[in-house]
Amino acid sequence: MTYNEAENLANCIASVPWKDDVHVLDSYSSDTTCSIAKDAGATVHLRTFTGYAEQRNFGLALAFENDWIVCLDADERMTPELAREIELQISNAPQDLAMLLVRRKDMFLGRWLRHSSGYPTWFPRAFRRGRVQVRREINEEYYHEGVARKLASHLVHFPFNKGVEWWFERHNRYSTIEASVLLQERRSRPINVAEIFCNDSVKRRIALKQLLYRMPLRPFVVFIYLYVFRLGFLDGVAGLHFASMRMAYEIMINAKLEACKIGHA
Repeated sequence: MTYNEAENLANCIASVPWKDDVHVLDSYSSDTTCSIAKDAGATVHLRTFTGYAEQRNFGLALAFENDWIVCLDADERMTPELAREIELQISNAPQDLAMLLVRRKDMFLGRWLRHSSGYPTWFPRAFRRGRVQVRREINEEYYHEGVARKLASHLVHFPFNKGVEWWFERHNRYSTIEASVLLQERRSRPINVAEIFCNDSVKRRIALKQLLYRMPLRPFVVFIYLYVFRLGFLDGVAGLHFASMRMAYEIMINAKLEACKIGHA
């Protein structure tokens, strides 16, 4: 999925070893994203962006040639180790295997945020066609028919390739959507305490997030958690800045959530 990803897309596609059936789902970029995609041999599809879940579901339903779909964000890079592991898993996949989960190495100021990023967080990135449905407008949730399996190798993630200012602009937009979604969920979706302790990492993360967003002083809790308890200080200056930026993001969500409650958002 792309929108104005000229800085990222060529390197993203170049990192993928499977070039016979590459698709880019673009939301009418105003830069050279589409021409870069075509030059790299990808098929480009245009669709107006209507939300992350809807966009991903549309993408997963494209006419792929194979039964398995590997999905990357434009600022992610496939590694040779992960590519080999995906090939091995797919070649020996039992019929009930529906989804493969990977971890990312988030890069900032020239280093991997090994601690302050909250690593390890698992992201679905390979899907058996027709077995996965994406829900939630932001910070999507992946519901699958069958088994999900964790992989040992990593993606490399470059969330600051467009600059720190762009990161804040994006998270300003994200916080607006997140506040609206959280307000709806508080009204219609109670916390499932049992899922906090279940073995499914996706369900556990959803339940823990629901709990976290009901905690008082959550932005400061997030900072202390990332910088102190997760040893973010070992990431040096990058760790301090990133944990502070995460706190700022949570503050934006809180402020907008309160505004939504009184109808002033």
